[in-house]
Amino acid sequence: MKIILPPRKGAEPLSIDTAESRQIIIIGANGSGKTRFANRMMAELGDKAFKMSAIKALYGRDEESAMDGSIDRLYHEVTDVGAGLIRSDIRGEFDRLLALMLHEEMENLIRFKYDTVAEPDVTSPPRKVRHPKRDVLPTTRLDRLIGLWQKVFPDNRILVESGRMIFGSERSDDTYSSSKLSAGERAVLYYIGASMFAPENGVIFVESPDLFLHPSSTRSLWDSIERLREDCTFIYITHDLSFASTRGDSTTVWVKSCDPGRGEWDYDFMTSADGLNDEVFLAIVGARKPVLFIEGDGVNSIDAKLYPLIFPEYTVKSLGGCDRVIESTRTFNSLRAFHNLDAFGIVDRDRRDEGEVGYLRKKQVFVPNVAEIENIFMIEGVIRAVARYYRRDEDEVFAKVKKSIMRLFEADLRQQALMHTRHIVKKTVEHRIDGRFANINKLEEHINDLCQSINPRGIYEQYCRDFRRYVSEGDYDSVLRVYNRKTMLSESHVARACGLKRDDKDTYIRAILTILKDDRAPASTIRTAIRATFGLE
Repeated sequence: MKIILPPRKGAEPLSIDTAESRQIIIIGANGSGKTRFANRMMAELGDKAFKMSAIKALYGRDEESAMDGSIDRLYHEVTDVGAGLIRSDIRGEFDRLLALMLHEEMENLIRFKYDTVAEPDVTSPPRKVRHPKRDVLPTTRLDRLIGLWQKVFPDNRILVESGRMIFGSERSDDTYSSSKLSAGERAVLYYIGASMFAPENGVIFVESPDLFLHPSSTRSLWDSIERLREDCTFIYITHDLSFASTRGDSTTVWVKSCDPGRGEWDYDFMTSADGLNDEVFLAIVGARKPVLFIEGDGVNSIDAKLYPLIFPEYTVKSLGGCDRVIESTRTFNSLRAFHNLDAFGIVDRDRRDEGEVGYLRKKQVFVPNVAEIENIFMIEGVIRAVARYYRRDEDEVFAKVKKSIMRLFEADLRQQALMHTRHIVKKTVEHRIDGRFANINKLEEHINDLCQSINPRGIYEQYCRDFRRYVSEGDYDSVLRVYNRKTMLSESHVARACGLKRDDKDTYIRAILTILKDDRAPASTIRTAIRATFGLE
């Protein structure tokens, strides 16, 4: 589905394809018009839109939503028919949500009890027997709510007793009603429960998704809810950049201002070009976790999608180019006395030699033992984990992919050696031309001597010898360390070898990101393999 965003001041409205991005962030300062922006989107989407607001649900007892499919409307649809299983005087969206779930649970039990058929025996009066397909109670929304709630709060439990929900703790026999829960606990209960009432393939708008929630649980909660409703698109309305950073695979819309009279907004997709401004800096400090600066933009880059899943213990921020990552890491660490946080960076290895890599690592800038971000997905441990996940023979898959990569590298060997030579020569010239000279004659002499002293042909031939050795010895790890080729993922046919339906780079990367988000055993294997290439395992 393509979502057309509201009218844009001085330009055509932007659009988002939900097939490419199921998480959308609407971000902006207080008073920028982001809530009005979201309301306009909801009006355009009609019955596909579903709104969740914890503050309205918990405290807006006299406010009712007129939106089709809202919790308030669903509650009235049930009570207006006089079903008799639910009170008609409940106020507040939160309490109505719990009532709807209990009503569904009771209806499910009644159907289970009385869903019987006549036994086909003409020799005696017909009697009722249970239908074979009804031997097990169907899973209800309440079952899913309880399961996910107890995953978020492992020490807590939910019981259904006498038609009401009661809460307790593993550490105590005391029980209490939902009114005794903390605001954060009720917000989690509301978000999980309400999301299950959204229309199929709908668009769920979440107002202030981090409200009442502890920062340490925000990412995992919304990851779980998104998995619960994989058919839906989630649109989060917030002014908190630290929350936006938890939705690594999202599209972020920055609403700058609104003209209510004309019904137009000044907005754009947010990218790393906005930089490490004061607001982002404060958001990082507020996260109270070590900071990890990475290359690429914060919207579309592979880095922004991958590294938050590999390094969940860090607040990950995209800054664009490698120079900004290195400089921001240095600057941030120079202010450690103020914020008491450590900053680290990640930059691609590209054609850096061991001396450069060692220097950067001393400055707390991680450099992987692969040439660039795409090569990370080609690490042996990653390929094997994906192959196992899709029930393929991992030895056969890796052997096939390795053979393809070695063949590509051998064909490209001289060009790769030339690019490495160029890097070394450029770095050496920049360093040595920076010396002090008494006059122009001395500078001319120095430049004339540079070519002889640098010996680019000798450097090139040494690279060729090293690269040929990697090929002859089948040194796959060394090839990944030096081989810069953006098309490697596609040309190696790794996706097809692993059993994916489409044989392209994006499909393979999405498969790995999905495995990491599921956070099961294969995710741990992939995470360990990738962290090891940074020397962290």
